[in-house]
Amino acid sequence: MPRRCGAGTGPAGWDEFARIRMPTGEIRHALVLEVDRDLAVVQVLEGTGGIQRVGTYATFDGSPLRVPVGAGWLGRVCNGRGEPMDGGPPVFAARSAPVNGHPLNPTMREPPTDPVLTGVSVIDGLTTLVRGQKLPVFSVAGLPHLELATQIAAQATTGGEPFSVVVAAMGLTHADAAAVRDGLEERSAAGELALFLNTADDPVVERILVPRIALTVAEHLAFSLGRHVLVVMADMTSYCEAVREVSAARGEVPARHAYPGYLYSDLASLYERCGRIRGVPGSVTVLPMLTMPGGDITHPIPDLTGYITEGQVVLSAGASAHGVYPPVEPLSSLSRLMRHGAGPGRTREDHLDVAAQLLAALSRARQVGELAELVGAAALSATDRQYLAFESAFSRDFVDQRTDEIRSIEQTLDRAWRVLSLLPRRELTMVTPALLDARHVPLTGGDDHG
Repeated sequence: MPRRCGAGTGPAGWDEFARIRMPTGEIRHALVLEVDRDLAVVQVLEGTGGIQRVGTYATFDGSPLRVPVGAGWLGRVCNGRGEPMDGGPPVFAARSAPVNGHPLNPTMREPPTDPVLTGVSVIDGLTTLVRGQKLPVFSVAGLPHLELATQIAAQATTGGEPFSVVVAAMGLTHADAAAVRDGLEERSAAGELALFLNTADDPVVERILVPRIALTVAEHLAFSLGRHVLVVMADMTSYCEAVREVSAARGEVPARHAYPGYLYSDLASLYERCGRIRGVPGSVTVLPMLTMPGGDITHPIPDLTGYITEGQVVLSAGASAHGVYPPVEPLSSLSRLMRHGAGPGRTREDHLDVAAQLLAALSRARQVGELAELVGAAALSATDRQYLAFESAFSRDFVDQRTDEIRSIEQTLDRAWRVLSLLPRRELTMVTPALLDARHVPLTGGDDHG
C-alpha cells in the first residue's frame, strides 16, 4: 500500500512500523517495505480490504516493531503478530523490546554446554542438542518434520532447571496449525510454552516477523529471567520464500534462485541470537526445521543454513518409506557441539563411546548390505550376517519410536547397548574394555571371541 508521508510524519525508513488509521476509527498495522523520497510502500498486516483512499492516514513509529516481553507469553497461543488466538486478553508487560534484538558483544558469549534432552533416542543418542546451540533439521516435502518439531517442543527438557519452549510456526495450512496446537496443548496449559502461529493465508510480511518476535520473547525469558529456552522454528523455507517475495516487492537485484543476496546475513541475524552470556544463568537454543526444495541439500536455504549452524539432523525418505519414525539418517547427521553436552557429568559416562560405536557399526552394516546385493546373503560370513541383523535392530529398536513416546537418556543408551550386543565383542573397537565388561551382553549364539 503506497502512502505519501504527510506533513508532520517525518521521513520513514525500511522495516519501520506504521499504523493505518481509517475513517471508521479502526487501526491497522503495517511495515515499511520501500521508501522513495516522499513515497512509502507499506505492507498492511491485517490486509488492505476495506481501506479507502480518502480519510485514511498512515503514521510512523520512527522505529521497528517492539513487543512486550515477560513471562506473560508462556501458556499463550498467538498469531504471527503476537495477537492472542486462544481467547485470552492481549499480552501486556512493563517492558518492551525491538523484534530485531540487541547486538550482543561476542566477547561476552560463553561456549554452549550441557544437553537439551528431546526424548527422541536418535537425536539424544547420536546428535545431542546442546544448550546455546543452533541445530537445524533438514527435511523434504512429505516427511514428518512438523510432527517431529511438535514432539520435541512438547517433551524437551533440561532436567530440573527452569525451562521454557517458544515455537514459531510459519506458513502452515490450517490443518497443520490445528495439529500443532493439539500436540502442544498440554505443555501450553502448564505455562511452559509460547506458540506463535502463522498460516499460509496470512500476510507474507507477518511471516518475516514471526521468528523475530519469538526470539525476542525467548531472549528475555533466558537472559532476564534466567530460564533455558528452546526456540523451535518451522518451516524456515516458508520464511525464506517470504524474504524473497518482499525483496522482489522492493525491486532488489536477485541472486541465486531469485533469493536476495543478503539471505545469508538475514538468516544469521536470526540464528546468531541463540547462545549463552557470561554471568547469566539462562540460554537460548535454536532448532530450525526446513524443507529442502526438491530434496536438494545444495539449495541456497539448506546451504546457507549449514554455514551458520553447528551441524544438522537430516531426515530420510528411505527410512520413512520403511515406516521408521523419526526417519533420521544418522550417517548424514551431525552435532558439532555434542562433546560439550554429553559424557560424564552431563549425560552418562558411556555416551560418547557408544555413539561413536553405533555410527561405525552402522557404516560397516551399510557396506555389508551393498555386498549382499552383489553376492547374495548366503555368501556372507557369520560376522557380516550379524551386521545385517544389527542394522535391522538399530532401526527397529533404537531409532523407531512413537510420536508421543518420551525416552530418558538412560533408556536411550540402554537400547543402544542391546543393539550393539548383536555384534561380537571383538567388533566393538570404539568402546573401552571396562565399558564392554560392564555393559556388553551377547544376544546371539555366534562366536564372540577375539
